[in-house]
Amino acid sequence: MSVEELWSLHELIVSVLVREISAEKARLDKRLSQIVEQGTARANVKKMPHARRPYPKVFPKYRNPAEPSETWAGRGKQPRWLAAQLRSGKQLDDFRIQQPSDRARRTNRKLPEGGLKRYA
Repeated sequence: MSVEELWSLHELIVSVLVREISAEKARLDKRLSQIVEQGTARANVKKMPHARRPYPKVFPKYRNPAEPSETWAGRGKQPRWLAAQLRSGKQLDDFRIQQPSDRARRTNRKLPEGGLKRYA
């Protein structure tokens, strides 16, 4: 094909694309106006709140020994301080927060006045 034939083909393609794009834009504008009209009609209807499911609180499992306020629960991306320490050769368990033993939890518990009542 010569350059002139290619150029005429290019112009034909451009004109077809312009027509199709403008027709598609008109269809989308019409659809958008319909959606907006439906949205205003729905705004008059009482909205039900979309309640999120309550998630339990996630307690931290790892603590930065250099900065004790920096903790990580073990979910999501590892924090920078932990990733740097792991690259330097430390183990993840080196940063684990020690949970109090079952015995320590029982002895630290406050008893109600009058002590424990046992039911037979």
